Amino acid sequence: MKIWNEIPDKDKGMFFLLAGPCVIEGERMALEIAEYVSEVADKWGIPYAFKGSFKKANRSRLDSFTGIGDEKALKILAKVKKDFQIPVVTDIHCVEDAVMAAEYVDILQIPAFLCRQTDLLVAAAKTGRVVNIKKGQFLSPDAMRFAVDKVRESGNENVMVTERGTTFGYQDLVVDFRGIPLMQQACGCPVVIDATHSLQQPNQGSGVTGGQPQLIETIAKAGIAVGADGLFIETHPDPATAKSDGANMLRLDLLEGLLEKLVRLRRAI
Repeated sequence: MKIWNEIPDKDKGMFFLLAGPCVIEGERMALEIAEYVSEVADKWGIPYAFKGSFKKANRSRLDSFTGIGDEKALKILAKVKKDFQIPVVTDIHCVEDAVMAAEYVDILQIPAFLCRQTDLLVAAAKTGRVVNIKKGQFLSPDAMRFAVDKVRESGNENVMVTERGTTFGYQDLVVDFRGIPLMQQACGCPVVIDATHSLQQPNQGSGVTGGQPQLIETIAKAGIAVGADGLFIETHPDPATAKSDGANMLRLDLLEGLLEKLVRLRRAI
């Protein structure tokens, strides 16, 4: 798969890692996270791409934090890429975002809510960047092949999909781990397990999404055990003070211990 071309020093026997903060809050924070995760990933032989949203458009409340400014955040992502020589990934939300973000990043991520937006998928595909499509909380695993087909039929074979849970009632998500091999077969591309968004508890009365970060290790282990090609984790030095999605992020200093377990698990299977 061409996706591997975006991740240097690849070892196809090992899962790759997409990790970073939910949203870029500032340069210092982004560089701190990128430096730490880069060192840990290198230590354990894990191909790594830094993830950070340059803005957040899918918010419940008007007063929710959305970003520090598009160009400012994208320039920080470009600095991370240059300073640490790693690929970077960011979310896009509209057609105009695709061309703008593609100038700075290697991987364009389609949020789960937008995975059926044809114009967005086509615009992302036409940039030539890798496209990571989050599986809609409302879709079956095999239905994701149609989203992947939109990218491929637009001339871009560099595509992957990410499992991030399925809506269960009004305020919870569940992960059907059968979906990982099903999507690998149906979509014919790398499949990632998102171990943090899968634990969101949306639609809380406060208008702020909740989460169950104590179960991140459980979701990650299960995903790696069933053969996920990649792991997606949002992480922050202090999730309690994060400006977005702090309720389901992994504390940065806990990441290495988790990755060590996952590497040993992958090697064992």
